[in-house]
Amino acid sequence: MIKRIAFFMIPFILIVAGCSNSDTEENQDQTEIKIAAASDLILAFKEAGDLFEEETGTKVTFSFGSTGQLAEQIRNGAPFDVFAAADVKFVDTLKESGLIIPETQTTYAFGRIGISTLTDSSVSVQTLDDLLKPEVKKVAIANPEHAPYGLAAKQALENAGVWEQLEDKLVYGRNISDTLAYVESGNAEAGIIALSLYQEENMDFEMIDDELHAPLEQSVAVLEQTDEEEAAKQFLDFIKGPKGQPIMESYGFIVPEGK
Repeated sequence: MIKRIAFFMIPFILIVAGCSNSDTEENQDQTEIKIAAASDLILAFKEAGDLFEEETGTKVTFSFGSTGQLAEQIRNGAPFDVFAAADVKFVDTLKESGLIIPETQTTYAFGRIGISTLTDSSVSVQTLDDLLKPEVKKVAIANPEHAPYGLAAKQALENAGVWEQLEDKLVYGRNISDTLAYVESGNAEAGIIALSLYQEENMDFEMIDDELHAPLEQSVAVLEQTDEEEAAKQFLDFIKGPKGQPIMESYGFIVPEGK
């Protein structure tokens, strides 16, 4: 009797194994693109990426960080297919080194910065001059040496004439999302962050005049090393297309026309 049961179980086991192999092969066959993206894009690109995956079946994996650090990783051979920078200059530099497909480079958005504080904070900060108040002990900005939003913050503070007075108060995030974390955790009373990361449920936000800093022109390109050129180009078209643009705009990005 035991042998008969074993005999009938064999085909069942083979069927199950066959299904498992089929699922594995299907996952292996799925196209995947790896995208290095500036930290100001975390919310917008995650939403856009989910919709892109749903519509195309292409898996999207993001690595978010400061633009300068991601560019350095790409120079060192990091296996990305797309680079979405917060500053066009970093993509231009990679182009000069032959590391992107030149005709794919495009400006996909312009960013904005502002002063952020916790909604329940007892400190009122509405202008850059307010950052000088004695009750503001720490002010967070992204590191201007490799984070474009940090450089824009520094330029704004310099042009407002408060940079030198504020230097002792400043704490530096590795990127703009780290900068936001300083404010969210209460380790800084205020921070200069990207409008795209502002969430009104728990934070107040005061826009900084964009004439106080260089334009945050954000550029994207497909990398020369990619093995998924068509899928990568498809993602760029999606971001700049009729479904991607409204998502970018909903997070405060200014979407350029005709680029």
